Amino acid sequence: MTDESSPVLPLAALREAAAVPSPLSSAAASPSPSASPPTPTPDTTSVPAAKPVRASAQPGRLIGVDLARGLAVFGMFAVHIGPEPSVGGPMGFLMEAARGRPANLFGVLAGFSLVIIMGRPRPHTGRAGRRAAVRIVIRSVALIALGYALTALDTDIDVILSAYGLLFLMVLPLYRLRAATLALLAAAGALLLPQILYAVRVALDEGSWGDTLISWDPLARLTGTDGFVELLFTGEYPVLTWAPFLLAGMAVARLDLNRPGIRARLAMVGTGLAVAGYGLSWLALHLVPGALNMIASATDGGSASSAWWSDTVGEPYNAASTPLAWLLVAVPHSQTTFSIVGNTGVALVVLAGCLYIADRMPRLTRATAPIAAVGSMALTVYTLHVVALWLLTEVWYVPAADSDTMAALPTLLAFIAGAALLAVLWSARFRRGPLEYLLHTATLPARRVR
Repeated sequence: MTDESSPVLPLAALREAAAVPSPLSSAAASPSPSASPPTPTPDTTSVPAAKPVRASAQPGRLIGVDLARGLAVFGMFAVHIGPEPSVGGPMGFLMEAARGRPANLFGVLAGFSLVIIMGRPRPHTGRAGRRAAVRIVIRSVALIALGYALTALDTDIDVILSAYGLLFLMVLPLYRLRAATLALLAAAGALLLPQILYAVRVALDEGSWGDTLISWDPLARLTGTDGFVELLFTGEYPVLTWAPFLLAGMAVARLDLNRPGIRARLAMVGTGLAVAGYGLSWLALHLVPGALNMIASATDGGSASSAWWSDTVGEPYNAASTPLAWLLVAVPHSQTTFSIVGNTGVALVVLAGCLYIADRMPRLTRATAPIAAVGSMALTVYTLHVVALWLLTEVWYVPAADSDTMAALPTLLAFIAGAALLAVLWSARFRRGPLEYLLHTATLPARRVR
């Protein structure tokens, strides 16, 4: 949900991308070094050479990222506005599939965006690098402030923006690393950090040192929350276990996306991670004696048989009573190794598919242009949907906006249609969304950095 340094393409660029070969296609790749240079021929005509059509900032790649981001926005709409998975049937399955995974996709795309700002394919150095770093810092502070402002509305939504802001600051020092190194760090984080978070949460729940930290935390006093303890450990989006998502996105952004077959390999890696995450969770839950019963007895939901992918099992009553067996689940937002691995895989598959569509399927690119337009101004749309839900549930109470049944479906569809219409109309005239423009303007002082 950041405004990238490369301009987000307006709707006109989507049409242009459908007509111009994308830089991501093999046809647009640089010729082989071994190929003989063409023999120049004199110009015998009086007709001037036509200027090549220039697609701004590699449209295929940017539109693909915008498309993925737009899908993530609509996925969050489904979670915050749509029916509960308990409605059953295909709709219940879709609502359950949307739990947690859109937010994780945002995390991967946030890492991708950070690398775009900091320079790709090669990172900025010197003055350019310092200016880009200051831009990230300013954006991070702005996202943290906006996140707490939306949280103050006291809706049922766990606003993610403040966690994103702190995540940007945490991973910023790693922006110069290569794709392989970033991928290794993401893998190590997925393997180790959930276990560390589990231990920290238990220690916080059993001791009083967390309260002491909160009492000395200026952010906690300013916002009326648990401050950095909540952002790092106890919140819905603990930074400690969300860092692997951003690192994975940074690794993807460091890849040479011009190479033939790179999207197919990215999709295969994502599929492998999804199968490993969810499959190993299922296997562990069924092989470890008593794991399912321990999890079911420590949570506020139903059976734990679907805890390898679904959150119908509920959440643990508290950290101190959470059994070690909880580390075997892949429940969305469970902050376990299996959930991080599986959801990262889903995010990579979605991103690879969106990149392929934008590069090789012009008709589908045009058809999905409204979704990409939403993705190009995701921060604005996300903020507006939180404010709209506040108005519909706290100011002018509309029962359909607060329903968990199929009665919520028309409201969900109205939010999706309204967001798409707003994004299409806005992007037809402006390069950035309203909040994206304000965020960009706030970073202009970074140009003074020497």
